[in-house]
Amino acid sequence: MGNVIFAINISLDGCCDHTKFGGGPDEELYGYYTQLVRDTDVFAYGRITYQLMVPYWPDLAKNPSEDKAENEYAKAFDAVNKIVVFSKTLKSAEGKNTEIVSTHLPDTILKLKQEPGKNILIGGVNIAAQLTALGLIDEYQFVVHPIIAGEGRRLLDGISLPPLKLVELRSFKSGCVALRYVKG
Repeated sequence: MGNVIFAINISLDGCCDHTKFGGGPDEELYGYYTQLVRDTDVFAYGRITYQLMVPYWPDLAKNPSEDKAENEYAKAFDAVNKIVVFSKTLKSAEGKNTEIVSTHLPDTILKLKQEPGKNILIGGVNIAAQLTALGLIDEYQFVVHPIIAGEGRRLLDGISLPPLKLVELRSFKSGCVALRYVKG
């Protein structure tokens, strides 16, 4: 399979709490996220991220809104082959092709990496922190929003990143900047 990618939105002050960002992405940013998802075969989420994403995006794929860019993202999300949810409390899944895993995070990721296909997209700060500590994330994508959240969960609290090499920087009209890093 392709790379294990951790992608997340953050504020200028490092906040990654999605409730602090205000409105949703514009058409250009949705296009960026949609391409990221189209290059993905597997989502690997923690329970909280999973419950933020499902059933919202699959439902929107079935019942489109008036926002074309949002609908394209929803369709791309719904087309991903597999969702793996790491949770000790979740007993059942709403999404299609969803597997709940309660143990062996590194073993599961290593097994997924051996399968043919596209990328594995990681969602959730706790999962990313564990995989970072184990050296299992190949690529980090941070979309920095031009806001100061002032409060909320900070991305790098308790996470020690390996040396990283910036391989792509993309600016958006909204003032957001996408930074793509690989292990350096």
